[in-house]
Amino acid sequence: MARRWLQLGAGLVVAALAIALMVEARLGLDPWNLLHEGLVKHLGLSFGTVTIVSGILVLVLWVPLRQPLGAGTIVNTLLIGGLIDVALWAVPTPEAWWAWVVFLLIGLVLCGAGAAVYLGSHLGPGPRDGLMTGLVARTGRSIRLVRTGLEASVLLVGFLLGGTVGIGTVLFAVPIGPLIQFFLPRVTAPLELPAEDAEPAHRS
Repeated sequence: MARRWLQLGAGLVVAALAIALMVEARLGLDPWNLLHEGLVKHLGLSFGTVTIVSGILVLVLWVPLRQPLGAGTIVNTLLIGGLIDVALWAVPTPEAWWAWVVFLLIGLVLCGAGAAVYLGSHLGPGPRDGLMTGLVARTGRSIRLVRTGLEASVLLVGFLLGGTVGIGTVLFAVPIGPLIQFFLPRVTAPLELPAEDAEPAHRS
């Protein structure tokens, strides 16, 4: 259990760093953060605060999907926004165009890895990933297909709200599902049975 909570925290830190890198790359944001950027323009709140509010609203969509709410889901929803604001403060803004590209590519890979790490902790997915896994369970479609469909829909709403669309947005929308699918089996924490359940009981 200690490893699983540490893994959840590590996944959230990696995800926050990934978002900050993509923001500072200035080449276009992933669809969910494109939406958050658009909401920031209309609400005047910090990027992290908007992320938290957005996460709470997404949890409402879990109700018809009957998606179980884990402790990690609550921690994710309330903590990720603060981590993003800290990461945005810590990550420098590069001046060279090649650094923008490096930031974007590293951020993209870290985003897929971070999502897989906290999903693999078995403490409950984040609001947006829980929506993805809930739809996968309900529709029987692959993670790749469901995630790509969600990203495309959110991208459209974010664009209409004034979020910045760029080459980074295009690069993110397609491979994020396959990246999560690639990392998830490699980082999933094992769930060990208690000793009394691991062996069959022989009782008179």
